[in-house]
Amino acid sequence: MSEILDISIQSVKSAKTSFCRFITGNDTGSTGSHQAGFYVPKNAAPLLFGEVCKRGTNREKWVKIKWQNDFETDSRFIYYGQKTRNEYRITRFGRDFEFLMDKYVGSLLVIAEQTEDYYEAFVLETDDEIETFLSYFNLSPEQTNQLIDVANAPTDDIAMQMAINMIIAQMQDFPQTQEMGLRAQEIFNRIHGVTEKDICKNPDKYLLNWYDTELELFRHLEEKIYKPIYTQPFADCQSLIDFSNKILNRRKSRAGKSLEHHLSAIFKAEQLIFEEQVITENNKKPDFLFPNGECYHNFEFPAEDLTVLGAKTTCKDRWRQVINEANRVDEKYLFTLQQGISRNQLKEMTDEKVHLVVPEKYVSTFPKEYQSSIRNLQEFVQMVQEKQERIPKHFILK
Repeated sequence: MSEILDISIQSVKSAKTSFCRFITGNDTGSTGSHQAGFYVPKNAAPLLFGEVCKRGTNREKWVKIKWQNDFETDSRFIYYGQKTRNEYRITRFGRDFEFLMDKYVGSLLVIAEQTEDYYEAFVLETDDEIETFLSYFNLSPEQTNQLIDVANAPTDDIAMQMAINMIIAQMQDFPQTQEMGLRAQEIFNRIHGVTEKDICKNPDKYLLNWYDTELELFRHLEEKIYKPIYTQPFADCQSLIDFSNKILNRRKSRAGKSLEHHLSAIFKAEQLIFEEQVITENNKKPDFLFPNGECYHNFEFPAEDLTVLGAKTTCKDRWRQVINEANRVDEKYLFTLQQGISRNQLKEMTDEKVHLVVPEKYVSTFPKEYQSSIRNLQEFVQMVQEKQERIPKHFILK
């Protein structure tokens, strides 16, 4: 665990209130916004002013913020509530403040209120830092842009809670990640009356719903299994560290596999032909290959009708892993829950012929000039469907 990551976690644990969100192009201006400073959603207003501000007024508050446990800024919290505006921002960082530069788009901003006028803030840049932080507080990327619930309070949905409790009562150990994903899908679909037709209409929405439901299910099972251990004294510090690392590693491993399983369920609902973890050149295994490995290894099959999709919860660093996973396919696709990436990284991806696929609601977090080239999940499915409709059936069915 990096020093900054460790300090950010401890800061959040000791804070009165805390908040995290991905830095987006709206903050840096790369989406065409002329606003300045970090945007804070209404649901996180208590972090700034202790309450939600009243419409029709403007309000400001000056505070000291310590960044990266290193330097301080005298910054301003401001609420714009007059006329048609209703937004909160953090501004005034002084000259040479680098975290509003485009290269930090996609990094995770963490803000922790230590006292009424003193805050600590951190910018986590790498995939490993981001995923470890989210895993520590049992958050999914979808559950950012809001106050951090350190206590991991359970959902208020009583029916969902009852269904989760019934499943947890039957489990004595962690199941395979695929089973956990299926259970989450079954719970959400049953409680909300979701049909296969609904899924096909809005795959972007339901993938995120399933992902968050699985996280809630995992939280409860984790508490059941680990509580008898962590409520007892540890023999020594190393035993405590080993136990903590075991929990973190399981959380991170589950998060990545969870995304793959839910994507697979979407593709099955859409009746796409695909195969997972097909062995290609040099024993590489792309996450998803459309239509299948048999077609990939048949050089009579047109390469332009092959599609490769990687799946990574965050991709600031790891997107490069998909470049060489299938030599027959020039254009690769990568699905991610990452919210925003810098222009430089997107240019690198474009140069390497890697194309992003993200949930529809995340597209606007990317630089404006790249948004039209980023596909949402439904658009990706439609592209693959069009390819598969023109494939001679003997290639796939033999």
